[in-house]
Amino acid sequence: MIRDFNDTQEYLAGLMIAGWLPSWNVNASSAAVAALSGLGFGLSLIVAIGAQNAFILRQGIRREHVLVVVSVAALSDIALIAAGVGGVGALVQSAPGVLTVLRYAGAIFLLGYATLAARRALSGGSLVGDATGNSMALGAAVATCLAVTWLNPHAYLDTVVLLGSYASHFATPDRWFLAAGAMLGSLLWFFALGFGARYLAPLFARKTAWRVLDSVIALVMAGLAVGLLLS
Repeated sequence: MIRDFNDTQEYLAGLMIAGWLPSWNVNASSAAVAALSGLGFGLSLIVAIGAQNAFILRQGIRREHVLVVVSVAALSDIALIAAGVGGVGALVQSAPGVLTVLRYAGAIFLLGYATLAARRALSGGSLVGDATGNSMALGAAVATCLAVTWLNPHAYLDTVVLLGSYASHFATPDRWFLAAGAMLGSLLWFFALGFGARYLAPLFARKTAWRVLDSVIALVMAGLAVGLLLS
């Protein structure tokens, strides 16, 4: 039975010796630098208009299932970050054919999303629903959020490949502090975007504002697609 802190230390040391836990020597200053680097690098990747952010922004403005949507997005991003830092990113990067497939698939996905945004820009929208006047059901909102995350090859290129490649420059203990920083950045960003978007609601009470937003999203998505094809 573990009775005090010393017993806890001895128990953990025993697990490390037995191979159940990794015996990491953590330096507080380097861990802090890694965590801050992960926070900054993660935010630099995620704070941009993309398919995922555009969907969360729309849900936040309409105040539809915001908590569920941002939670799904954040947990999905955390899983992708863990995969990238855990070595999947380096594995993908070592296979040029996979990167090529991801580039073209990502471009197709983004062009498709740009087309949908352009159609919405032409038809208009409102705070109470889409162009047909229907609000999005919870199941549809979750499914859409999962789709713009897990079916979006561009997300894999950013979160898994780029972040994983960046993390590979850090030692094993520090790279997981970097991952923790990036995960914190995702949580902060998605919740700020989802719940902060409601303050834009008065502006988006007009269909013109929705048309402008969807036009910008369509142009940005198309630009990202072209960038992927030319990279």
